[in-house]
Amino acid sequence: MSRGLKWTHALADGAVHDVVPSVITAGCTLGDDTARLVTVVPDPDSPFHRARAGEVGLREGLAIAEAVTEVVAADERLPDGRRRPIVAVVDLPSQAYGRVEELLGIHHALAAAVDAYATARTAGHPVLSLIVGNALSGGLLAHGLQANQILALDDPGVVIHAMHKQAAAKVTLRTVAELDELAKRFPPLSYDVGDWAKLGLCDELLTVENAGEPTGADLTKVRNALVAAVVRARKGPRDLSNRLNSPGAMKTRAASRRIHEELAKQWG
Repeated sequence: MSRGLKWTHALADGAVHDVVPSVITAGCTLGDDTARLVTVVPDPDSPFHRARAGEVGLREGLAIAEAVTEVVAADERLPDGRRRPIVAVVDLPSQAYGRVEELLGIHHALAAAVDAYATARTAGHPVLSLIVGNALSGGLLAHGLQANQILALDDPGVVIHAMHKQAAAKVTLRTVAELDELAKRFPPLSYDVGDWAKLGLCDELLTVENAGEPTGADLTKVRNALVAAVVRARKGPRDLSNRLNSPGAMKTRAASRRIHEELAKQWG
């Protein structure tokens, strides 16, 4: 059982439902709110063999969009402060790499998921990401990176990066050992979740007793952190400007901030 599946069942108030076999949803009480959990999980019987290990593929992208859009439509007439939080529980190895996926337009399916999350966020739904395992490549772009608030477990089993380490070594013409040495000086190259958190993308890094088999204390801690994140999301901007204005980004993303400032001047 994947970490995403375990955490979803542990956090859920009751039954967990399939949108498709590889995308599940559940209700989760967070303070006075009942949030919607959305999780991509492995489906060994998927007709798309490149999406059997929890990757975000054609069905997954469209199913995420369906699950999120259903919440937005149902809450459309509610005041901003009562629109349900949406929590992306993230544990995925990547997007689905395959010839079939490319031919059938995986870029459209993933864009539908991104658009659904962005639409929910701008409509006043607190959108949160809870990263409990791998969060790699286009999978994270489609499922998790559009959140107002990103929380991650501080655990060696949590890996957040643009690509797998072996692939990064190949495209940079370096060995994995050489990349590990470079990562000690350049945090963006690191696969350590603590280094990733320093880049200004992480709103809270959570230390738990057992990331693979959450305990009761772990669940209480994560629920409390999610409740606080909902409050921050409702008080904060609905765009993603906080990613460049966080204390971490002030220190480690100076070049990105300068580029944004120069572009704003030219386009202003």
